[in-house]
Amino acid sequence: MKIHFHNSLTKQKELFTPLIEGQVKIYCCGVTVYDLCHLGHARGAVNFDVLRRFLEELGYQVTFVKNYTDIDDKIINRAVEQGLDWKQLTQTMILAHDQDMEALGVRPPDLAPKATEHIEEIIAMTRSLLDLGVAYQKDGDVFFKVRSFEGYGKLSGKNIDDLLSGSRVEVNEAKEDALDFALWKAHKPGEPFWESPFGPGRPGWHIECSAMAAKYLGPHFDIHAGGSDLIFPHHENEIAQSESCHHQPLANVWLHNGMIKIESQKMSKSLGNFYTLRELLSKYQGELIRFFLVSAQYRVGVNFSHEALAEKLEGLDRLYGALFKAQETGIPEEPFDYSPAALAYKNRFLEALADDLNSPMALSVLFELAKALNLGQLDLAQGYWLLKDLGAILGLLQQDPELWFKNPRIKGEEGLSEEAIEALLEARTQARAAKDWAKADQVRDQLAQGGVILIDKDGVTRWQRK
Repeated sequence: MKIHFHNSLTKQKELFTPLIEGQVKIYCCGVTVYDLCHLGHARGAVNFDVLRRFLEELGYQVTFVKNYTDIDDKIINRAVEQGLDWKQLTQTMILAHDQDMEALGVRPPDLAPKATEHIEEIIAMTRSLLDLGVAYQKDGDVFFKVRSFEGYGKLSGKNIDDLLSGSRVEVNEAKEDALDFALWKAHKPGEPFWESPFGPGRPGWHIECSAMAAKYLGPHFDIHAGGSDLIFPHHENEIAQSESCHHQPLANVWLHNGMIKIESQKMSKSLGNFYTLRELLSKYQGELIRFFLVSAQYRVGVNFSHEALAEKLEGLDRLYGALFKAQETGIPEEPFDYSPAALAYKNRFLEALADDLNSPMALSVLFELAKALNLGQLDLAQGYWLLKDLGAILGLLQQDPELWFKNPRIKGEEGLSEEAIEALLEARTQARAAKDWAKADQVRDQLAQGGVILIDKDGVTRWQRK
């Protein structure tokens, strides 16, 4: 199957051809661990998790690397604000990040390197850039000469002469040029530091990713992924220093996910519309958040509101409802092979993802499949297992359907507890046994008011939440 991605570097959709047949190497920029993850972090994590799952479904051997930036000005400042040791802060935030990702169904990367564990590689790369004459030292700092790299701006489309000091460019009087950026930062009192040939200090932000990517994927790999907010200056600077050092392209394909807006406004703490994943996961099931995120193609911006997220529940319930109906008489036995009719759905699903990860189109195929399953237009076992198998590529539909409907999908709106439901069901059973139909109907109405639907079939009563 031919895959096409929109390459941020060339600004066009291109046929994807891995450097090594059957293998795909991906570097995804991770988080700076000074605070809890927010919805924007979830956007990239979920979409590039789908990328990885999709490529593996096609039979590629994928190496997926996603880093932690665990030393940075923000980390140091936050640790001081909270009266914490910086290592304690980063360890706490890494644990919280991993828990949040697990709740969203995001698989751990194959490798999750930390910047502080790769100081040796960062120093070695910095020395190489100094030896090449594209970097310079000043009072313990080491800076990269932006104007030494002829291709600077090729990712972001920015003209080097139009860039203004202070416009997403780090200002420092020690620089020879305002555009130059730090590879190594000289030690300041009270800050963590490492010894180096340039003096005690710590790495700059951009050099961390270049050094770690080169170590685990080589100087030239297939895909570099991240948020569109990282295009400039972070990814632009990665390209400049990596390609100056290794004299070859850093990545063949650059993928960037769109940003999250909150009710049509940029997410910002100052506007009071900043949501951490912890906050959202306390109210919504992680799979519902994931479903919301994959409902939009990864490159487009997403406008979040609580209403928009809650509205997605109906769609996810429809898919789980098809599975629930199919297994009412017991979970169907998994077929050894899929029929031509089932494979037609699978091919259209994969073709949608092969077109620049068009997850909304892939979801539409799942809804068609669910409808066919409900109407008996597809063999029960074929439709059930295909819906689960394709859903897994998007990271969806892996829960037991009965439990999906029994558990609150939107927390805080649970209604009756399970104990209360079971007690009412027992009262209804006793009323029916006594042929007190009025009492039985009264209990059913009471359950309905509590958000519980009853399903009577073959002498057995099952329940689910609305």
